[in-house]
Amino acid sequence: MTTSSRRGNDCTGWLRQYHQAPEDGPLLVVFPHAGGAATGYYGLSKALSEHADVLVAQYPGRQDRLAERCLEDIGEMADRAVEALLPWLDGRPLVLFGHSMGSTVAYEVALRLERLDLEHAPAGLIVSGRGAASLQTNKGVHLLDDEDMTRSMAALSGTPAVLLADKDLMAAVMPAMRADFKASELYRGAPDGMTRCPISAYSGKDDQGVPAADLLRWREHTAAAFSARFFEGGHFYLQPREQEVARAIRDDLRAFTSEALVGSR
Repeated sequence: MTTSSRRGNDCTGWLRQYHQAPEDGPLLVVFPHAGGAATGYYGLSKALSEHADVLVAQYPGRQDRLAERCLEDIGEMADRAVEALLPWLDGRPLVLFGHSMGSTVAYEVALRLERLDLEHAPAGLIVSGRGAASLQTNKGVHLLDDEDMTRSMAALSGTPAVLLADKDLMAAVMPAMRADFKASELYRGAPDGMTRCPISAYSGKDDQGVPAADLLRWREHTAAAFSARFFEGGHFYLQPREQEVARAIRDDLRAFTSEALVGSR
């Protein structure tokens, strides 16, 4: 199957493929953080493009999907993502990666795919920048007014100050930001929820919102192998450590796909 025909499979608006994919590589699907857009993961896609067919989710209510209804529920996000992803599942090993809110979306997508059948089950799940799914992280950010929410975003150091100072831009992105924070803060996964695939958890060493103990509790959500990696930086360690993160993902892709091949024998 060629790259162009794969790209044509997505008529939902949910998935972006920015780079030519290797013919025999696994499929890696990336789920952005709250308020994030697919373009924010272009660099990561490029860094991984020789090793995997990278798709990045584009949630409704931002960029080219600005006119669409924002989603306020992680379960609904996962349902829509699965619908968009199914045509891409052609037997290649599938790995899901999510950062912050995206971790819970990726996790819920993994559970849904595993419930469908073994053919669609992911080979691995990489969660980043969030404690275990069973831990609710409701700090009431989605209830703040626009000014206070902007300050909260600034504290995470994930959005350039020049963009935060652009009132017209912030007015345009605020509905999606508020919806994402509501979905993320009200989400709490079932304590006994568990994937059959291995989980690898990433975090910034200085991420004050994700204590190491909370990250390590992701091990409670897999019946397979678990590992954790800590990178220099805070909540958005991904940006300055992009190449290092890409190397870690490549390592996990190799491990996940090897385990999947062994398990299929």
